[in-house]
Amino acid sequence: MNIEFIDQTVLVAGAARGIGRGIVEEFAARGANVFAADRLKEEMAGLPAHATQLDLLDKAAVNRWVAEAEGISGRAPDVLVYVAGGVLGQSAKALEDVEEADWRAVLDVNLTGAFLSSQAVCTGMKARGKGRIVLIASGAGLRTSLTGIQAYASAKAGEIGLARQLGQELGPFGVTVNAVAPGFQRTSPDYERQWQSYSAERQENMIANTARRRPGTPQDIAYTVMFLASDYADFITGQVVSVTGSP
Repeated sequence: MNIEFIDQTVLVAGAARGIGRGIVEEFAARGANVFAADRLKEEMAGLPAHATQLDLLDKAAVNRWVAEAEGISGRAPDVLVYVAGGVLGQSAKALEDVEEADWRAVLDVNLTGAFLSSQAVCTGMKARGKGRIVLIASGAGLRTSLTGIQAYASAKAGEIGLARQLGQELGPFGVTVNAVAPGFQRTSPDYERQWQSYSAERQENMIANTARRRPGTPQDIAYTVMFLASDYADFITGQVVSVTGSP
């Protein structure tokens, strides 16, 4: 199976680090014209992409980013991958101690941002009669979250639901929408702090309890995205693919 994206326009939201960066690099290596967005401008240095500093919760700014990509590439986006999110430096708290602002912040960057980016690309994809949207959710959306953060588990479950609903809505127009649910990865300072908070025994047990006996990598997720964005996945929509190294 040889998957290429020669001259296709690919947008990756949340591209500066870890999984997002790995996805950008993989698309670029397969011939895509990649447009990367993130709030962390300096960390996008060196990406093989047109990089834009962007607040993904600013609807007008997101729409401008999509329009600029269309103007530069001369075509509507072929693929959108929404990776942005995370826990925003938060840590687990008892339900009664969670501030509403903290709840909304995590919910917005994970779920509302995915909605706004999907909304921005759908018109062009529908007009062409083809498109791929892939939302990077989390295993936390399928079960309880290792982070213990209520908003994160809820937002990631919401992303999976959004993929399912948009898959149904956009399918008749040739647009597929799917979610990928990675397991735990040490791909950002927040997740590295989480990993370091575990005892050596717990770290060892997490690896030992993974069927593949290794931690996941951004490339594991990128390969899954390549498949879902390709013509090989044309009859797959509204699904969530768990990429955890275990059943």
